[in-house]
Amino acid sequence: MTAQGEHDDPGEHDDPGEHDDPGGLDVPRVRDRDTAGRARNARPRDELGRPLPRTASADVPRIPDDLVVSPAEAAELGGRLLAEGQPFHAHEVFEAAWKSVPGGERELWRGLAQIAVGLTHARRGNARGAVTLLRRGAGVAALFAGSTSEVDAVLVAAQATNIALRIERDGLGSVPAADLRLRLR
Repeated sequence: MTAQGEHDDPGEHDDPGEHDDPGGLDVPRVRDRDTAGRARNARPRDELGRPLPRTASADVPRIPDDLVVSPAEAAELGGRLLAEGQPFHAHEVFEAAWKSVPGGERELWRGLAQIAVGLTHARRGNARGAVTLLRRGAGVAALFAGSTSEVDAVLVAAQATNIALRIERDGLGSVPAADLRLRLR
């Protein structure tokens, strides 16, 4: 899943050699599809959402693509995933809330998804992507100060901004993985 395309990973949708044909005909392989015919990637994933080879035996459980959650459910599950150091999966939960929640509060969940993607970039070693999305998400989240009991938006925005500053100032290598775990309250 993507939050407005910010974090599309080219490798997320392509299987190495997906269009290679040993016969030289360059015939594309059939894509994985769900029952409604939508393209889905059934490849196993690692803990940061990166696709593994189709033959990999290890696969991390995923958040369902069709997840519908209330703000309270998203805060509980997404918050737990962030605290456990699973930002990719947290972003999937926050994105589901963003798509499920009506009204202006949707933007809070988009901002939280952006922060989680920023943390995923940091865990993957992408300092520039981390800083960009942490700052963008923090800016959105900060707009929701005091608007919901499920999320302390000021706290989340401050944590994300602090991590972005540390990465810019000291480099990504100076931020231990334990410091990339956020609290929502």
